[in-house]
Amino acid sequence: MKKVLVVVDMQKDFIDGALGTKEAVGIVEKAAKEIALFEGRIFVTMDTHHEDYLNTAEGRKLPVPHCIQMTDGWRINDKIQAALSGKDYQVLEKGTFGSRELVEEVRKIGAQADMEIECFGLCTDICVVSNVLLLKANFPETKIKVKADCCAGVTPESHEAALKTMEMCQIDVTR
Repeated sequence: MKKVLVVVDMQKDFIDGALGTKEAVGIVEKAAKEIALFEGRIFVTMDTHHEDYLNTAEGRKLPVPHCIQMTDGWRINDKIQAALSGKDYQVLEKGTFGSRELVEEVRKIGAQADMEIECFGLCTDICVVSNVLLLKANFPETKIKVKADCCAGVTPESHEAALKTMEMCQIDVTR
């Protein structure tokens, strides 16, 4: 069985920066521990914007500059980065909520029935759900799991709504 872990946007701006929340800060230790214990291929997505962010469609709807490439807030949280040390991982920068590149990289791994994908990260209600549903649409026979206690949303209510949405789409959500 091939095991894949997708760590979504565990970046400083989403944890304790421009869009950080106490819930996001609260999952870092658990997420780092899960990464450290994981044996298999890891993909790490990074929300990546540029100086013109406020002029983009997303920036006009969410006018809070965040994850601007090469800024401190764009970087992966130090504890998460330390947990990745020595692991087989690949960073995938993405300019939008879901990563088509993630789908293509997972496809390269092989047969979907012989694979299990586990996902967690930030924000449950935007980027986690977007990536999980892209994976489910492209790998319908693959077991996909989300670790709820390693995710945090924009609000606790929207986090729960996203988990419920994923469950309705036949994703295994572990609480």
